[in-house]
Amino acid sequence: MTIHPSGRQFSAAPGQTLLQAALDAGVNLPFSCRAGHCGVCRGRVVEGDIRLDAFTPGLSDAQRADGHVLLCRTHAAADHIVIDVRETESALTPPKTIPCRVKSVEQRSESVAIVKLRLPMNENVFFLPGQFIDVLFDDGQTRSYSIANPPRQRGVVEFELHMRHRPGGRMTDPVFRAELTGKMLKIQAPLGSFFLREESDKPLVLLATGTGFAPIKAILQYMQETGVKRPATLYWGGRSPNDFYMRDLVEQWEAEHGNFRFVPVVSAPVSGSASSTPGQEWAGRIGHVHDVARQDFPDLSGHHVYACGSPAMVSSARRIFIDECGLDAADFFSDAFVPTGYDALTRPPALSSFP
Repeated sequence: MTIHPSGRQFSAAPGQTLLQAALDAGVNLPFSCRAGHCGVCRGRVVEGDIRLDAFTPGLSDAQRADGHVLLCRTHAAADHIVIDVRETESALTPPKTIPCRVKSVEQRSESVAIVKLRLPMNENVFFLPGQFIDVLFDDGQTRSYSIANPPRQRGVVEFELHMRHRPGGRMTDPVFRAELTGKMLKIQAPLGSFFLREESDKPLVLLATGTGFAPIKAILQYMQETGVKRPATLYWGGRSPNDFYMRDLVEQWEAEHGNFRFVPVVSAPVSGSASSTPGQEWAGRIGHVHDVARQDFPDLSGHHVYACGSPAMVSSARRIFIDECGLDAADFFSDAFVPTGYDALTRPPALSSFP
């Protein structure tokens, strides 16, 4: 396999996606969900035969017609393939497999817990703010969680993760039954191409839904701790005010940093519902985070946008901001949280070829 225009080459094992083969070879390609939803790993096939997984909602019909594919859903069907794709510009720390211990579990709401993992003392890990880890199970399954604490110059020996309970969840059920504290886990870290682009001084618009706040928290805390003064506006969306499980902290940031603004957005503020505080009326913004952000920023040219959370939000934000608000496509960075089984409707692979 050859990457254009860099000319870097790598091989793909049978059954491997082109994305995984590239990452295994140390080729840093942009990626996020690894399930065909977010569209981050998009490239164009210049030459060669490939086999495509049919379920690729992160790709538009126009992009497909132009020869674009999602590398996380693309397999080699020939010995020689040329893919036109931009490599990640920052040097990424190669991921490694590490044992760790569950140090603590703090339930912050009915559905969200903060889990802290302690790494071995000799395993300082270096990562970029916004990246994630995989929890590895013995049968080969994985669960992905964003790192919510910022990196340190000398590395970190602890990871903070934000977990939303999904009934029946292989990871979250034991977490919410308080069964994991003190237990050993195996993780792979760091992962992902969603991270703060420090080389830019463009103002930031950050979107989060639910626990998509976790990597945004890491980015904002890193900026505060390293003296980055770029203006930043955070839109955090939830179904009710109770979904802002670290609202006090974010409001403290807003009070302490004049270049930071916080806009909580509630989609369905139903007074007296099970998810709202009795007697509490919502007086803030209502709707979807990307729609509220568009109202405040009708012109996003000259900005960087970071979006993290539900695939629907990430997809809508990308389309609206690029098509209607003048955002450069290269200035949109995203991490779509795709629950396990979300792409269960995947159809059988189809064979495609390009001249």
